[in-house]
This record gives sequence, C-alpha cells and structure tokens, in this order.
Amino acid sequence: MITANSLSAQPKSWQMLWREAIRDPRQLLEMLALPHLAAQISDQAATQFPMRVPLGFVAKMRRGDANDPLLRQVLPILEEDQITEGFSFDAVGDAAAKGGTGVIHKYFARALLITTGSCAIHCRYCFRRHFPYAEETAASQNWAEAIAYLKSDSSITEIILSGGDPLSLSTAKLEELTIALTELPHIKRLRIHTRLPVVLPERIDAELLGWLRDLPWPATLVIHANHTNELTSDVAAAIKLIRPLGVSVLNQTVLLKGVNDNSDEQIRLSERLFEIGVLPYYLHQLDKVQGAAHFQIPDQQARDIHQSMMRALPGYLVPKLVQEIPGEASKTPL
Repeated sequence: MITANSLSAQPKSWQMLWREAIRDPRQLLEMLALPHLAAQISDQAATQFPMRVPLGFVAKMRRGDANDPLLRQVLPILEEDQITEGFSFDAVGDAAAKGGTGVIHKYFARALLITTGSCAIHCRYCFRRHFPYAEETAASQNWAEAIAYLKSDSSITEIILSGGDPLSLSTAKLEELTIALTELPHIKRLRIHTRLPVVLPERIDAELLGWLRDLPWPATLVIHANHTNELTSDVAAAIKLIRPLGVSVLNQTVLLKGVNDNSDEQIRLSERLFEIGVLPYYLHQLDKVQGAAHFQIPDQQARDIHQSMMRALPGYLVPKLVQEIPGEASKTPL
C-alpha cells in the first residue's frame, strides 16, 4: 500500500530536481557559508545571463571555500561586466554558419541542431550565453525547417544535437526529432552534446535509456566535465547505465583559470573519466565570448599543461588540445 510517507520517500524526478535549481547567487553563497562574497556578485551579469545550478551540483561544492572550482563556474561576478577587446557576443561564428532555423552548418558532413535554449546549469564561460535562442531553435514548427534543410543536403552524414542542452527536452520530444531524422537516408551517425549526466545525472532515467537503445544509428554521447570533483558516484552510476547500450561516451573539457588550469588536475580528470567509462575527447582553449575573459589562460600555458599530460598518461587518455576559430574547416589544434 502506498502511503503519504512512502510517497515522500520516493526519489524525485529529474523534472522536479530541475525546478528546484538555485537561481539566486546570494542564496547560493549563504548555502556555502560564503555570504561575504556577495560584494563580488554582478547583478547585471545575473540579469543578462541568469544563474542556474541544480542542488546536486551545489552539494559537490566545498562549504567555506571561496576558490571552489565548481562554484567559480556558476557564480556571476563583477569581472563579467568588463568589455574585453578580442572577445565577442558570437565567439565561434554561429551566425555566419546558419543553415535553416536552429541549424549550424560549419563543417563538412556534419550539421548541428540547436535543439533548445534550456540547460540545467548556466556555466559562466558558455560560448552561447548571448545566443538568440528565441529566434534560432530547431524545435520551432515541429522541426520542419531544420529537417527541410538537412534533407536538402545529402552530404550531411552526421547530426549533432546541441543547445542549450538537448537532454533538457522531454524524451518524447527527442523521439519526435529522431523519428523525423529517420526520413533522411544519408544520416549515418548521431552525436549528443550534453552536460546533464554530470550536473543532473537523474536525467538518465529508464525512458531516456530506452530512447538511446532504440536509436537506428551509431550514437555518441559527449559529456562535459571540467573538474574531477564533478564526477561523483551518482555520475558514475548514470554512465554505467548508458554504456551497455552500445553508445560511445566521450568527454570535453574547457581550460578555465582558477578551475582546472594545471596539469595535476587535468591528469586526475582524465584518469577519473576512464575509471567511470568515459574517454577524454577534447581539451578546449576558452572560446572568446564577452563576459568570460577572466577565465582565459595563455595559449602557452595550455600547451604546457597538455605536454605534461602526454608525458604522464597513455595516449588514449590524452584529449586533443584545440581551439575553435570562426571560419576554419575544423577545430584547430594548439
């Protein structure tokens, strides 16, 4: 018999956990016993790009540590208000590569769909923090314009689901999209770029696993972890559910000053990723988006970190060190 007490003891759905995300920077600092950092908060940045962080991710932060690497990724601070030369509102040239509505077509044989503007966490270095999601989302008109564009170009063999975060969508909406994509015989691969298995691992539920299992193409899930402290047991458990489905699981990391800008942390991260069944894929130099300049490290420092990783790790645990340069035919090795 189900009682009120037993219902309250049941795990919360990922949708409920999504709704409970912390959105007030000062509340976050109070939770972490860091109220004195409130003077560093930028209300302007928090208005233009609102803070959002799931409670589960907050729980991985160190109380009382003003330099916690997870806190630094999500807290809107005054440095974001600075206008920095060489940084732009469209750091990777998305606007110039627009195909149909919500379609970014930069590289040969690959097209990216902006599936949604929603994400479970708002990372302060996000290169799409200024993206016009209201006008440029592939889901508009039930994917019609996006599908029409993809249908018109048979050279496109791989679809990349991005956003926002594609796993922010309901599984029913994801199924609607992939059913539409099955009408395109030239599509051979599906790639899904997502931060949710790291910041909201509860999203990897039975319904989503069923969708992944039934995909008609080889699929790759690219997660996004920047620091070993993000990869706790709940994340490992989520990845363990995905791997038996035959889905390749890779990780991409962004080099961030004050977060992971040293070889010791990058080596630990690669080793932890492999431990939970994920291969390191890309190590990105920061995309130069306005509001994120305080995260940038020099290119030479990035190369030194990568060289140290190459000396300490087997080749399959060393991600490619790259930067995205607008207009180039691929990611550019550093």
